[in-house]
Amino acid sequence: MSLACCLPILECVYCLACARWAWQRCLHSAGHDSETWGLASPVEFEPVPRLCRYILAVYEDDLANPLWAPPGGYRMNPQWVVTRRTYDDTQGRAPPYLIYLDHDHNDVVLAIRGLNLAKETDYALLLDNRLGKRKFDGGYVHNGLLKAAGVILDAECDVLKDLLEKYPNYTLTFAGHSLGSGVAAMLAILVVQNKERLGIEERKRIRCYAMAPARCMSLNLAVRYADVINSVVSRMIFYLAHLLLWKTFSSHFSVCHACYV
Repeated sequence: MSLACCLPILECVYCLACARWAWQRCLHSAGHDSETWGLASPVEFEPVPRLCRYILAVYEDDLANPLWAPPGGYRMNPQWVVTRRTYDDTQGRAPPYLIYLDHDHNDVVLAIRGLNLAKETDYALLLDNRLGKRKFDGGYVHNGLLKAAGVILDAECDVLKDLLEKYPNYTLTFAGHSLGSGVAAMLAILVVQNKERLGIEERKRIRCYAMAPARCMSLNLAVRYADVINSVVSRMIFYLAHLLLWKTFSSHFSVCHACYV
């Protein structure tokens, strides 16, 4: 009997295939997904550093006396902060966020913080999903992120509507990072679907910038809302937090439209 007859051939082939798959997954990065994308133009990238500062400002308890300000500061007027919501305010059903009336750029901004590694409610929100669980507008979305977006929209609908009516030339921008980016993307599609709740007539008045976005919607929805949702992906993941703050590093970024699963 040959030695080959004693080897579990099928098991060996299976193990090798699994090892190859695991190795390829370890080598895969977001850069592979975006390597064929064009670089963002200066006009496309212009809002990104500013919106990143607004997202970082959500982490502060007092913008007048910031503890974690990036180089150059947040460049925000604390008096223009309309609303701030913490975990206590949302009861863990949505991440903390703020609404900022940006008079310098004619923009009403709702900025949402990223994943808090110390908060069980954030993990519960992320895990509230399974493949094919939540259908939306002919596609599929992340159930937990959509529910969090609904919580924010219900809480702030009247505030946003009043601001948009008072400033009819202002745009409405949703911005978030990581977990917050998924919630921001869900907020954007909810508002597009329910423009009348905010008194919005034109779809182009609504924008979303998702920084390091969570994959939260099926590809058909990503295409359908590509004119509204902008995903900002860094090709240098390790330096993401720093690069987002500087326009001079814009060549390292690609701006695509929408975030998909």
